[in-house]
Amino acid sequence: MLRSLITFAGIAMLAALLAGCVSEKEAMIKKGYPMAYADGFDDGCHSGKKAGGSMFDEFRKDVGRFDDDHRYAQGWSDGFRQCESEEEAYERRLRMTLEQQRLVDDRKRSEKAEQRHLEREVLKGIDTRSLKNLK
Repeated sequence: MLRSLITFAGIAMLAALLAGCVSEKEAMIKKGYPMAYADGFDDGCHSGKKAGGSMFDEFRKDVGRFDDDHRYAQGWSDGFRQCESEEEAYERRLRMTLEQQRLVDDRKRSEKAEQRHLEREVLKGIDTRSLKNLK
């Protein structure tokens, strides 16, 4: 159960990553943001997600452009901060979901163990040897 939840979460995260970053840059350009800002935001977003814990992103920064182009630098900084905090929030939600599932599984195991214990207690002192022949 836990493995399937982790697999599902991983696939959902990968799909969101693949769909989100490309369309975000295009959407920014369509909204009138300068290309340099959108490029910087895209690179900063990937870097921020990596810093926030994403296994599917990598650090990206055109250092020369960052130093020479204030629009790229501003976009990179904005993208980094926004996507880092979004990734951290996503990772936090994922950890909470996994912990909740673990608690549910633990409770079910505990209830089953308690049920077995009660069944044994009820049968204490009762001769059940003749019940084996009923199969």
